[in-house]
Amino acid sequence: YKELLKDVSLRVEDGDTTDSFNVSGRGEMHLSILIETMRREGYELCCSTPRVLYKTIDGVKCEPMELVYIDVPTEYSGAVIEELGRRKGELIQMSPNSTGTRMNIEYSIPARCLMGYRSTFMTATRGEGIINSVYNGYEPYKGDITLRWTGSLVASETGETTSYGLYNTQERGNMFIGPATPVYEGMIVGENPKNEDIVCNVCKKKQMTNTRAAGSDDALRLVPPTRLSLEQSLEFIKNDELVEITPHNIRLRKRILNKEERMKAESRRKQ
Repeated sequence: YKELLKDVSLRVEDGDTTDSFNVSGRGEMHLSILIETMRREGYELCCSTPRVLYKTIDGVKCEPMELVYIDVPTEYSGAVIEELGRRKGELIQMSPNSTGTRMNIEYSIPARCLMGYRSTFMTATRGEGIINSVYNGYEPYKGDITLRWTGSLVASETGETTSYGLYNTQERGNMFIGPATPVYEGMIVGENPKNEDIVCNVCKKKQMTNTRAAGSDDALRLVPPTRLSLEQSLEFIKNDELVEITPHNIRLRKRILNKEERMKAESRRKQ
């Protein structure tokens, strides 16, 4: 609420409980700046995935739209057009620059479909693309869309990660943490390429015996983990996940930490 005194584009409302708030801003970057400021001041909090604000206009459900301006090398324009098309973007115009080496592209796209795209865009263009967007009013709802096709690797128990546990888990997907990292049940430790969550024991220790075989004690080779920034974390999570923010750490977690309770909640939701 103190932030409202100097940020006129921010809106804060009391949430469902005494320690929760609904914060509205001008996009993911705007919200992440507020969160980072609070983190540096010593606050600890959990954030859900950002959502757009819908309006009903003349009895029709409408959503905010964005005009997207893209400057990208010509060889990467196909990948950009394909991804924005999948995200319900409508191509307005496309033209090469004076040298023909870069392409200028303009799109109209729902604001919700643009969430999480900037990191994908930088990867697809090898960091050479430039993207900017501006609010373009409300239009009728464009339909449902799945923005994330991957699942999560979820810790099965509380403890400290081991090289042995991570080595056996890394073949299932991309890891977000390294060895000797404290974890807890329900914490997200990686990304599964398939669209399903997998519960993994990253704290598993190698069974100690008096039997040895040649090569069995070789050093375990771990793939370096991917470290997500605050903005990337907010883009990554699904509706049943949260970003846990403390002065020293940024973690991902399930809303419901216990596996059995998550399964019961999912069963009730489907019913």
